[in-house]
Amino acid sequence: MRLLTLFCVLLCLWQIPVAAGQSAQKSKKVNTQKPLADLVFVNGNIYTVNEKQPKAEAVAIKNGTILFVGSTRQAQNFIGKETKTIDLHGQTVVPGLTDAHCHLMGIGLRELQLNLEGTQSLDDFLNRVKERVAQSKKGEWVTGRGWIETFWQPPVFPTRQDLDRIAPDNPVFLNRADGHGAVANSLALKIAGISKDTPNPTGGEIMRDKTTGEPSGMLLDNANDLMEPHLPKITAVLAAKALQVGVERSLSLGWSTLHIAGNSLEEIALIKQLYAMGKIKIRLYNAVSGPGPAADKLLKDGPEIDLFDGRYTIRGIKLYMDGALGSKGAALLEKYSDYDTAGFLINKEEDLLPIMIAALKKGVQIETHAIGDRGNRTTLDWYQKAFDAVPNSTPKPAAARWRVEHAQIINPADIPRFAKMGVIPSMQPSHAIGDLFFAPSRLGMKRLEGAYAWKSLINAGSTIAGGTDAPVERGEPMIEFYAAVARKDQKGFSGEGWHPEQAVSREQALKMFTLWAAYAAFEEQKKGSLEPGKYADLTVLSADIMKIPEAEILKTRCTMTVVGGEVVYQSK
Repeated sequence: MRLLTLFCVLLCLWQIPVAAGQSAQKSKKVNTQKPLADLVFVNGNIYTVNEKQPKAEAVAIKNGTILFVGSTRQAQNFIGKETKTIDLHGQTVVPGLTDAHCHLMGIGLRELQLNLEGTQSLDDFLNRVKERVAQSKKGEWVTGRGWIETFWQPPVFPTRQDLDRIAPDNPVFLNRADGHGAVANSLALKIAGISKDTPNPTGGEIMRDKTTGEPSGMLLDNANDLMEPHLPKITAVLAAKALQVGVERSLSLGWSTLHIAGNSLEEIALIKQLYAMGKIKIRLYNAVSGPGPAADKLLKDGPEIDLFDGRYTIRGIKLYMDGALGSKGAALLEKYSDYDTAGFLINKEEDLLPIMIAALKKGVQIETHAIGDRGNRTTLDWYQKAFDAVPNSTPKPAAARWRVEHAQIINPADIPRFAKMGVIPSMQPSHAIGDLFFAPSRLGMKRLEGAYAWKSLINAGSTIAGGTDAPVERGEPMIEFYAAVARKDQKGFSGEGWHPEQAVSREQALKMFTLWAAYAAFEEQKKGSLEPGKYADLTVLSADIMKIPEAEILKTRCTMTVVGGEVVYQSK
C-alpha cells in the first residue's frame, strides 16, 4: 500500500512539469499571433526606399507606425474586424515626401496676399500691381511677392518710376521671388528715408541710377532691412492663418514633412499653439533664423526634439552667407560676367563663427545659405574653423550633419570637401531649370561646370537633401523630382551650359526627397523609408514616377497623404 501511494505521488509530480510545459506551449502559441493593424493598404505599387525590400504591395499600420510591409496576401494576417482596409488599385506609393527647405509662413502668405508669380513681362507685372492698387485705399501699403524679371523681354529690373506711374498715392514694396531683392516706389522710399545720400548697409545694396545716383527703387539683401520697420505688420491672426494655409497646401501636394529654413520666436509660438489645438498635422523640422533672439534662445536651451507626438523638432540655426544669383547678390570668386560686381557676403566671420562654435558644443545643427562659389567656399572654410575649435565635441564634427542650403555654384575644387567634412548639400532642383536660362550670361560657361552639380556631389560621396525653397519656387514635389531627373525646363528645353550629365537617377531623386532628407534631420531611423517600426508616413501618387516618361512626371498628382497612420489629405 505504501509502495502504491509513493508511486501515485511520483506519477503526479512527474505530470506537473509536463502539464506546465503543455500550458507554456499553448501560451507561446497565443503570443506568436500577429497583432492586428489599425489600417492596411493593399494592391499597391509600393517603392519602399529600403534596399533590403525595395518593392511591396501592402503596408499594415498600427498606432501610427508601420507594422508590416510585403505582399497583399501576407497582409491579410494583420486584418481584423476593426481594421480599415484601403485598396490602392495599383496606385504608386512612396515614403512620405519631405521638402528639406521651405518657408512655411511665406507659402501661406503667398496664397493670401498679392502673388506676382508667373508674370510674363514688365507690363504684365505692372497690370497686376495696378489691379491691387485700385482695390486699396489712398495711402494704404501695397505689398506682394513672386516676380522674377529673368523671363521678361528685356530681362530688366522694374524701377520706382514704373511703379510711380500706377501708384502715385500708395507706398509700394514688392519682393522678388528669391526674397533677396525688392522694388519700391518713390513714396515707399521717402517713408523709409532712403535717398541719394543713404549709404549701402553692410551686406546689401541700394541700386542707383548710374547718371544721377538716385535710388532706382531696387533694394538688395540687407538693404531691405531699411524698409522693414515701415511695412504693415503681419498680425498674429494673419500669421496663424498663413501657417495653416501653408500646411494644407503642402499636404495636398504630398509633403508629409517640411524643413523650415529660418523663422522667429513668434512664429514658433504660433506653430506650437496650432499643434496643441490639433489644427496642423504635418511634421516640421525647424531651423531658427540667426543671428538674433531665436538663435540665442536655442543655443541657451538646446534643441527641442519630437514634440507633439514626434511631429515637431527645433534643432537648427539658419545663417546667411550671401545673396542670390538672380539679383546679383551671390558672392563669387570673380566678377559677374554681365555686371561690374562679384556680389557680397551678408555677414562677417566675427559674427557667425562664435555662433557656429557654440552650436557645435550644444548639439545644434547649423545650416547656411550659400549660393555663389565664394559663398560656398567661405561657408566650408568657416565650418572647418568651427570644427577645429571644438575637436572633442559630441557629436564629432563630421557627425554634426551641418548643411549648406542651396549650394548652387561651387568651384569644382570644393565639391569633394562636402563629403570629406560631412557637410550636407541641401539643394532645390527647380532652381536649376529656372536659373539656367540666365546663369550662362551671369557666370560664363566655365563656371557652369560647378553649377547645380547634383551628380558630381553624389559621386563624391555626398548625401543631398532635396527641397523646393517655396515660396521662391512653386513648392511642388513633382516639379522638383522632374527637374532632378530631366534637368530640362517644364517644356523639355535644355540649353547650352545646362550640363545634362548632372541629372540624377530616379532612385537618387526619390532618396533626395525621402531617406536623404530624413538623414539631414537626424531622422533616418524614424522615417524616409517604408519599414516596420518607422513612422507610417506615405504619399500616394496617380502615376508610377519611377517608370513613366519624363514629361508625364509633371502631370502626376498626389491622391493621398498619410502622416502617422492618419489620412490627412485625399483627393476628391
